[in-house]
Amino acid sequence: MKKTLSFILLFSCGFAAFAQTDIDVKAKVAEYAYYDLKTDVSKLSDNDKKLIPIFIQIADIMDQLFWKQTYGDESDFKKIKDASVRDYIKINYGPWDRLDDNRPFVEGVGEKPDGCRYYPLDITAEEYAAYADPDKGSLYTVLRRNEKGELTTVWYRDEYKAELTKVCALLDQAIAIADDPGMKKYLSERKKAFQTDNYYDSDLAWMDMKNSHVDFVVGPIENYDDKLNEAKASYEAFVLVKDEERSAQLAKFIAMLPEIQKILPCDPQYKTFVPGTSSDLNVYDVIYYAGDCNAGSKTIAINLPNDDRVQAVKGTRRLQLRNSMDAKFEKIMLPIGKLVLDPKQQGYLSSDAFFWNVTFHEVAHGLGVKETVYGHRPVDDALQTEKTSWEEAKADIVGLFIVCHLIDQGEITGISIEEAITTYIAGLFRSVRFGAASSHGKANMMCFNTFKQMGAFKRSSDGVYTINYENARIAIGAWAGFILATQGDGDFQGAVDYRSRYGVIGPELQQDLDRINAAGIPRDIRFNQGLKTLGL
Repeated sequence: MKKTLSFILLFSCGFAAFAQTDIDVKAKVAEYAYYDLKTDVSKLSDNDKKLIPIFIQIADIMDQLFWKQTYGDESDFKKIKDASVRDYIKINYGPWDRLDDNRPFVEGVGEKPDGCRYYPLDITAEEYAAYADPDKGSLYTVLRRNEKGELTTVWYRDEYKAELTKVCALLDQAIAIADDPGMKKYLSERKKAFQTDNYYDSDLAWMDMKNSHVDFVVGPIENYDDKLNEAKASYEAFVLVKDEERSAQLAKFIAMLPEIQKILPCDPQYKTFVPGTSSDLNVYDVIYYAGDCNAGSKTIAINLPNDDRVQAVKGTRRLQLRNSMDAKFEKIMLPIGKLVLDPKQQGYLSSDAFFWNVTFHEVAHGLGVKETVYGHRPVDDALQTEKTSWEEAKADIVGLFIVCHLIDQGEITGISIEEAITTYIAGLFRSVRFGAASSHGKANMMCFNTFKQMGAFKRSSDGVYTINYENARIAIGAWAGFILATQGDGDFQGAVDYRSRYGVIGPELQQDLDRINAAGIPRDIRFNQGLKTLGL
């Protein structure tokens, strides 16, 4: 108890008394390459242009709320004199490096709490388990202590009432301006959701919003930040402009989803979920990030809503963020591939292949099963703390399986199987750098080691990787089938054991990552964004 209390005192006193660690934070900041978030706003209507500043104001409030959830008072970092440390805290939304297993880079802050600020800092797993409240595991509640020190449950609408009141007022302005009926309804329902913590109707309205040229993803959405239970949703926002031409090219794949589900490489019992045919598959330029999606590694595609009830009725909308994808390929993946891959295979690195791999990563989230085969429990409940890393692994490898299949069928043209596989494997090195604190990092470490064991590639003594495309195709199918079965069986212990064995960075891979880091290749991107960058 003394250790816990001393940690709480350190954590709550801010940064004023803390010193920089021996980590070269200036070099860490330089690992994030700047990129201007732009799009052609001339194609938008006057009212669409008027919506963007309002959406950005709401996004900034989401940013403030995420600070409260993940760290606490964001003003603490202003007390630090070193500009690089302040900058890196801003990138990570706190003094823990999100791409280095949440290692602290400010002396004295201690380890990052698994539950961030969604729970009391001194809560234990045993205390949480013993707390008998049916709402304790809701996406939209926080746990606090009352005057007696007992746990109590507080809904987001009450915990963050001041900020959400401002959000609702801004939404009223946007509702009055919106031309598109679908956008108007979505914003109206989203306002109700912020006031009630019931997001179902607003998710349905967002699914029905087919014709708007601008889009606004906003609210408490993903639960990656809660490492205690993976239960609490984090606030975030994206402001987006639709790429009509590229979106039209993807439209045909929506009707193919039920057939794509049938060709998955697993037993029929593991692919019983019927994807909704109201799904969207569209391309956007993202013009603003805020909150959870802006922390550490940046999101380059969106697959929402997460609510299985909505997915069963409507499917999901899959939004490919093409400008961010291009930035990551050009600044990160291409340089990595040229450093670690056999020179004879480097010509297969392709930005188009990266686009298709990411696109069908998002498609794959909606495939497989949503309930366990035996017991019919939600897969997320069955896999508990393993659910997000295994879901990301599924999306990665099932997505690649689908891309290869569609190339074989002539449905995807302009890229080859070799390009899809080579670009995917180069992407493993990019994603493994996210570290074991990231669900995506764990997923890609498991895939890397599985591929290695199955002979999908070989590494020379000087760290050059040569891909065996025949073995890679076999590994893709086998790994995809194994993940789908693990989810369908709800095999939590099996998932833990496999991730513990294969979700690690071995000595050789660490040497390669060190070479990548020494070459000055960025880990990720950060943005110049806002009205000035857009020219508004």
